[in-house]
This record gives sequence, structure tokens and C-alpha cells, in this order.
Amino acid sequence: MMRPVSAQFLRSAMDPAHFPRDGKPEIAFIGRSNVGKSSLLNALLGRQEMARTSSTPGKTQCINFFDIDRRYYLVDLPGYGFAKVPKSVKDAWNRLMHQYLTDRETLRLAVLLLDARHAPSEADLGMLGMLEDNAVPTLIAATKSDKLSNNQLQNSLRTMRKSLDLDAEALVVPCSTVTGRGIKEVWQVVLEQVAPRG
Repeated sequence: MMRPVSAQFLRSAMDPAHFPRDGKPEIAFIGRSNVGKSSLLNALLGRQEMARTSSTPGKTQCINFFDIDRRYYLVDLPGYGFAKVPKSVKDAWNRLMHQYLTDRETLRLAVLLLDARHAPSEADLGMLGMLEDNAVPTLIAATKSDKLSNNQLQNSLRTMRKSLDLDAEALVVPCSTVTGRGIKEVWQVVLEQVAPRG
């Protein structure tokens, strides 16, 4: 596994005008408010507090950009779902994410995090639909897989594939920030997507 040599927080953006303009490839991480997005980012980077984690869903309220080896960005998007924030704040998050996901030419891959313990929600289906509508390559990361037995996990993955109507070749990676499962596989896909293009 090739962890980055350097990883630095670049900026938080609450408006598209604040997005980086240097043309570097971007990998976006998207998921419900309690799916473990910040924890997965920290596990990928081998840093405990690079992305802020919280027991309170909805901690990430901006789009956060992390500069990786000065070559590409990992991008932490606000969680969607049941974060206890005013509707006006949720609406602002949704507008910001929609602008990012539909207009960002440097976006190479979306990593959509789904909780392995539960069937995809309507919000999950809606997010995948938005990604498909905008032809954004998407990797499904099934988080918290350590909380299931192997049989339970396999059943859950089958349910997930059926609910999302995924093609047979669609990649779904079981992940755990506790055991490290799936970290290498996610990195492999990320590095393929940020490789220079002729």
C-alpha cells in the first residue's frame, strides 16, 4: 500500500469561489452523517486527527480539501442524512454539494460510504443517482464491516448490490477503520484515478 508522503489540510470551502483552481485531480468522500467518513479518511492517511471526527453527526459542515503529496486532493464533503441542524443549513449543504458534484471538472472519483450493517437509505440512493447522472466514477465503501460476521457481511453486500442495482463488475469494498480491512483496496482505486493522463 502506498500511503502518501505528505498530507496537509488545505482549506474549507463554503462557496464554489473558494474551491482550488490549480487543476489537480480530486477524490471526493461522501456519505451519511454517521457513516464514519472522517474516520476512513484518517485511516487512509495514517493520521488520527487529519479529518475531524465527532460523536455528533454532521460535524463536517464545509467541503474540506486535503493536499496529498502536492499532486491531488482528497475532499471531505458534508454528511447527509439526519444531522441535527436547521433546515436552512441542510439546504445550504445540499446546494454546495450539488454544485461541487455537478460542476467540478477535476473530480476523478467519488467514494460513496455506506454502513455495511444497514440497507441503503433513500438518501443513499439519491446520492448515487446524482453521481450516475453526472457520470462521476464511483467506488462504494461498505464501512463498519468489522461489526458483522462474515456471513452477515456477505448477505449485507448482496442486499446492497441489489438495492443499488449495481452491475456485476461494480466494485464494493468492505472497510473497517478498526481492523484496516479495505484500506489497501481503496488506495489502489484512488491511485489509479489520480495517475497522470495523457
